[in-house]
Amino acid sequence: MDWKVPLADLDYGTEEEQAVLAVLRSKWLTMGAVTQQFEERFRELTGTRYALAVSNATQALHLACLALGIGAGDEVIVPSLSFVATANAVLYTGAQVRFADILDPLEPTLNPAEIERLATPRTKAVIVMHYGGYPCRMHEILAACQPRGLRVIEDAAHSPGAALAGKPLGAWGDIGCFSFFSNKNLSTGEGGMLTTSDPALYEKMKLQRSHGMTTLTYDRHHGHAFSYDVVDLGYNDRIDEMRAALGLCQLAKLAANNARRWQLTTRYWDSLPAGYAARVLEAPFAHLRVQVETGALLPACHLLPILLPEGANREEFMTGLRERGVQSSIHYPPIHRFTYHRARCGEVHMPKTEAYAAREVTLPLYPTMGEESVDWVLASLM
Repeated sequence: MDWKVPLADLDYGTEEEQAVLAVLRSKWLTMGAVTQQFEERFRELTGTRYALAVSNATQALHLACLALGIGAGDEVIVPSLSFVATANAVLYTGAQVRFADILDPLEPTLNPAEIERLATPRTKAVIVMHYGGYPCRMHEILAACQPRGLRVIEDAAHSPGAALAGKPLGAWGDIGCFSFFSNKNLSTGEGGMLTTSDPALYEKMKLQRSHGMTTLTYDRHHGHAFSYDVVDLGYNDRIDEMRAALGLCQLAKLAANNARRWQLTTRYWDSLPAGYAARVLEAPFAHLRVQVETGALLPACHLLPILLPEGANREEFMTGLRERGVQSSIHYPPIHRFTYHRARCGEVHMPKTEAYAAREVTLPLYPTMGEESVDWVLASLM
């Protein structure tokens, strides 16, 4: 469909084209100097000691779980309000997930109190997901995890460039996991990144990223080794040089694009309560505005979620937007309600997550979006 206002769009130009052409002309296409440069720039962004580029964020989450020794017999607390990969990465290891509820409809991130409620002697870690590009309450989450010896994985798929109390997301937990999927703030089509400051975790993930091999093709190409050993059961989670080149270009634009997302978000927030209070409740995260303006947090503003009134017909609402050429979406159907996960993990009831997910609609938000497009979306809500 030819949308008047799509849900998301790319900020791509000649820089990206030239970067990919340069890789093609170099004739080195997988995990070389460009990937190393991308990792170094991303490491600087997050303030961590290490960054490791991978094929996608699902594999980042999987490698993070493996590096922490998560496996059969273990449990991991995860949010149900997330993309399904957050839970699946745990299930791949043979461990079980325990679904956590959100704080409330206006701050739909993992409720720290759920850690105390759900933790058992088998619980090994917690995965937090910085929903929409807004930080979870990391001080409270770490305070709940540390006395119990629980490791923390940050699903920061929505949050490159975001920070809490001056500390970048992806640096709060033991391991951070980022996504570069097509609709993300930093997009390479596919791709992801792991961040950590723990050298042992880094070495473990680095080995498992490429079949547990002690040296890579690029090392041998430069004469640093003639052969290799395989010292762990690894995977093929490598990124390619074209995507790393795209990532470098996108990284250079990230701060400005995130700032633009914030400008557009506040335009939405300023208009919603005045004109549409009868149809739409206050937007999630709007109450955090003062914290942003005082520097207490820096959001990535990946999503623009709104909540419909209880009992509203969401399909009818979204159809009305579509007829006006406005694309919308839902973030997310709760993982614990999916057929597979109900069978695998058992029936659970998560009242806040379920209530939020039944009323949520995601409106268009992207850095190349003009104010007139925001105004068109707002007018289409009537």
